[in-house]
Amino acid sequence: MTGSRRRVLGAGAGGLALAVVLIAAAAFLFPPSLHRLATHGRIIRDRAGTPIAFYEDPGGEWKFPTAEGAVDPLLVRMLIGIENKRFYADPGVDPLAVARAAVQLLIAGHVVSGASTLTMQVARLLHPAPRTLPVKIAEAFHALGLTERFSKRDILGMWLSLAPFGGNIVGVRAGALRWFGHSPRVLSPAEAALLIALCRRPEALRPDRHPRAATEARNRLLAEAQSLGLLTAAQTARALVTPVPRRQRPLPRQSPQITSRLASGVRTTLDGRLNAAVALLARTRLASLPGASPGASSLAILVVGARSRAIRAVYAGAYGNPRRAGFVDLTRAIRSPGSALKPFLYGLAFADGLARPDGPVSDAPRQFAAYAPDDFTHRFMGEVTAATALRRSLNLPAVALLRRYGPARFAAHLAAAGASLSLPRGAAPSLSLALGGAGISARRLAALYAALATDGAVVRLHLRAGQRRPARPLLSGAIAAEVADVLTRPLPDSTEGGIAWKTGTSAGNRDDWAVGFDRRHVVLVWVGRPDGGALAGAAAIERAVPILHQVFALLPPAPRTVRPLPAPRDLAAGPAEAPLRLAAPSPNAVVAALGPVALRAVGGRRPLVFLVDGAPIASIPALRVARWRPAGPGFYRIRILDAEGRSVRARVRVVAAAAP
Repeated sequence: MTGSRRRVLGAGAGGLALAVVLIAAAAFLFPPSLHRLATHGRIIRDRAGTPIAFYEDPGGEWKFPTAEGAVDPLLVRMLIGIENKRFYADPGVDPLAVARAAVQLLIAGHVVSGASTLTMQVARLLHPAPRTLPVKIAEAFHALGLTERFSKRDILGMWLSLAPFGGNIVGVRAGALRWFGHSPRVLSPAEAALLIALCRRPEALRPDRHPRAATEARNRLLAEAQSLGLLTAAQTARALVTPVPRRQRPLPRQSPQITSRLASGVRTTLDGRLNAAVALLARTRLASLPGASPGASSLAILVVGARSRAIRAVYAGAYGNPRRAGFVDLTRAIRSPGSALKPFLYGLAFADGLARPDGPVSDAPRQFAAYAPDDFTHRFMGEVTAATALRRSLNLPAVALLRRYGPARFAAHLAAAGASLSLPRGAAPSLSLALGGAGISARRLAALYAALATDGAVVRLHLRAGQRRPARPLLSGAIAAEVADVLTRPLPDSTEGGIAWKTGTSAGNRDDWAVGFDRRHVVLVWVGRPDGGALAGAAAIERAVPILHQVFALLPPAPRTVRPLPAPRDLAAGPAEAPLRLAAPSPNAVVAALGPVALRAVGGRRPLVFLVDGAPIASIPALRVARWRPAGPGFYRIRILDAEGRSVRARVRVVAAAAP
């Protein structure tokens, strides 16, 4: 060797030594950040601890913490045996391998052989950077620092959590879930070998894009594992003929409107299997509901433990479907309950002595000042028992009972029990509360029915395991049982008894409800349009009740005892149909022409036709009303026709509005 060449090599060695010193100092002064370990995706679990929803980390990666104990020991043995035999003994680096790789890199100008230990790989995974000599030297010193600060078990957990497996898949847990569809706790030799091969060249060996290359790399690793005594010949033979996965597996994401808001690791009260079954049922039923925009319908389902008040299953809407407001949690939406609040009105009236189940109430047409409600069937039953009126959801007895009890008092009792009603701004509780003239969420309504199913006290529903919320009294246990007994009878088109149930249909067919309970569960179903529009055709009895029946079929039977209704006392028998009449404005009334005039009919059989001076005007059959805008002052002839050809006539006078 010439003197000049010795001087060049000496200068190079001196420069390399200085560079190593400087890099080492920087590595110790600025250790790698653990930020990549701190940010990870979220796993939400059911009541048994089973994962039911997975969410990516903030950077869009499938990345979940993975400890050594959460991985099949076979993968750990193969990983250490093939990648870093002296992992548990080395200080984080292999000095001879590092020196050899550095000289080869200096001479060849590119990487000839690797020298990375698993700890050095962790340093690189914590702080990814281009594969240059200074970077590799820094990784070596970072590996020394990691070994000083952490146990080998901790370092192995870092590798298992951060190793890349193609695309946005990071860590062994995510790799096993996305490529094999199951946890890494149990891995076959073929699966373990593919994961180890894949992390070496994650993009070039992705089995969904490069199945041949992935198979060849896996098979080479299997042969190496057998040569090291990590696999038997039989295990290797079986693994070699196992096909690699050709697609990534979707991860479960149950009840996304709810679970997407929960923190990682939260254990919910949901029953994963039941929740999945309810979602499948809901999606099947949803396919039969109108889905074109505008006018898209949706539905929500709740299954609640009657005594625990824990939510066992929840379908909150068609997630991701903007036509069905799929990103809205419909179990929290405020909707009109229709007649679904009647059981609580009757229960409070029973407690107050205003009525009793076997006592008489009148189902006959009447007007309460300007409020003129009608029965849903438009036929009246005359005098019946309160139990019959509740079971058949008769409107007139409920409104009369609310007038005696007091709308404000009724609303206050519900609010005190934690089930506040939503009223329009500035509005006071009115008689319309008996028929759904206020708003309530599905969760609050289900909590009210859970009170009926148990001891009469209302407890807010909860979704997090271990939560406890205070009970607020609404009814006594005896009164709750009385009301529940009235509501217990077979569901339509079913001979099975033991379920107490009630329906509710809001004005204009905007909301259909069916709520039922047995001894163990409360089930609530809501069907409607999220935009508040009217549903076409049938009401809750034909739309929501069949879904209620199907949900109960998913639950273990727990029937309530069926008790006969109390015998009526001195009731006049026979249904009565109210005669058709104009309720408002009254005949010969004088109306000031301040704007549209509401025409309201009572009695008769729908559909009704409203005519003014012989010309039909637009009406709302479900509400039995029409809005008429007079052309000006004068006398007008109003005529109403019902479906059986009966008619009623009236004359009203419109006068000019007084000047302000």
